[in-house]
Amino acid sequence: MTATTAPPGREVGARGARALVDLVFRARELSLVAALAVLVAVTAGVNGNFLSGQGVEDILLNTAILALLAVGQSVVVITRNIDLSVGSVVGLVAFVTGDVLARGAGLVPAVLLGVAIGAACGLVNGLLVSFCRVPALVVTLGTLYVIQGLDHYIAHGRQINAVDLPPALLALGNGAVLGVPYLPLITLAVMLAVGAYLRAYPSGREFYAIGSSPEAARLAGVPVRRRVLAAYLASGCLAGLAGVLWLARFGTVVGDSANGWELLVVSAVVVGGVAITGGVGSVYGAALGALLLTTIGSALVVLRVNPFWQQAITGALLLLAISVDRVVALRVARLLRKGGRR
Repeated sequence: MTATTAPPGREVGARGARALVDLVFRARELSLVAALAVLVAVTAGVNGNFLSGQGVEDILLNTAILALLAVGQSVVVITRNIDLSVGSVVGLVAFVTGDVLARGAGLVPAVLLGVAIGAACGLVNGLLVSFCRVPALVVTLGTLYVIQGLDHYIAHGRQINAVDLPPALLALGNGAVLGVPYLPLITLAVMLAVGAYLRAYPSGREFYAIGSSPEAARLAGVPVRRRVLAAYLASGCLAGLAGVLWLARFGTVVGDSANGWELLVVSAVVVGGVAITGGVGSVYGAALGALLLTTIGSALVVLRVNPFWQQAITGALLLLAISVDRVVALRVARLLRKGGRR
C-alpha cells in the first residue's frame, strides 16, 4: 500500500500561507497594544487624571464584561458563525437573577441560574444552527428579539434596585483584591482558560478547522455539528455569567439592560483580529479589542469629545479590520495557488 503525500510545492505554499496568517494576526495584536499605548499617552498628556487610580479602575471594570462576552463570541466566530443574541441574554439574566435575589434566593443558586439561562439560550441557538442548518445570522437575530420580548414581559416595567440585592453580590461587582477589581480578574481567568483550550487541545483546534473549511473538517472526521453546538453553549454560558456580573456591577437594572451590546461585542472581536470568515484569531486579541474600544470611549469623555465619534471610530476600526481580513485571505489563496503549480 502506497502512502500519498502532497507535492513539495504545495507544502511550501501551505506553509507560507499559514506563516503569513500567523504573522499578520500576531502583528494585529501587537498593533492593538501599540494603539492602546499611544491613546493612553496622548489622553494622559491632555488630562493627567486619566491615569489616576480611579480612572484605570473604571476602564478595567467597563472592559471586563465586554471582554467576557468577546471571549464567548470569539469561539463562535472562529467556527464561521455569529451570535447576535448575547446582549439580550445579558439583559434577561441580569433582571431574572436580580429578581430571584430580591425575593430571598441564595447567591450561589442565583448565579447558577443565570449561567443556566445563558446555556439554555446558547443551546437553542446551537441546535438551530448546527442540526437544523438555519443560517446563524437569521437564528441569532430571531432569538435576540424573542429574548428581548421575554425580558420585557418578565420585567413588566419593574426595576431591580441595589438596596434589594445581597451585599456579597455588590461586593463582587465593586470589590477588589490587592487593588485589582474582581471583575477583570474573573474575565482574565476565563480568557486564559478558553485560550489555552483552543490552542493546546485537539478538540479546541477543531474549532479552527471548522472555520477554515467546514466540509474539509467533516471529511477529516471532525464532529462539526457537535463543535458548533459547543461553541454556542460556551457563548451562552459566558453571556449568562456576564449578566450576573452586570447585575453585580451596576446594582440597578431594568428590562432592556445591555440593549445593543451585541454589535459592540462583534466589533471588539473583529477589531481584535478574529476573522469574521472564521478559522483565524484568538480570544486574547478579542479581549484586547474590547479594551481598545472601552479605552477609546473613556478617552473621548475625558477629552470632552462628542460621544458620536466613539461610534464613528468603532465603525471605522471594524471596516479596517474586515478589509485586512479580506486582503490576507486573498494573499493566502494566491500563495496556495502558486504552491500548487510548482
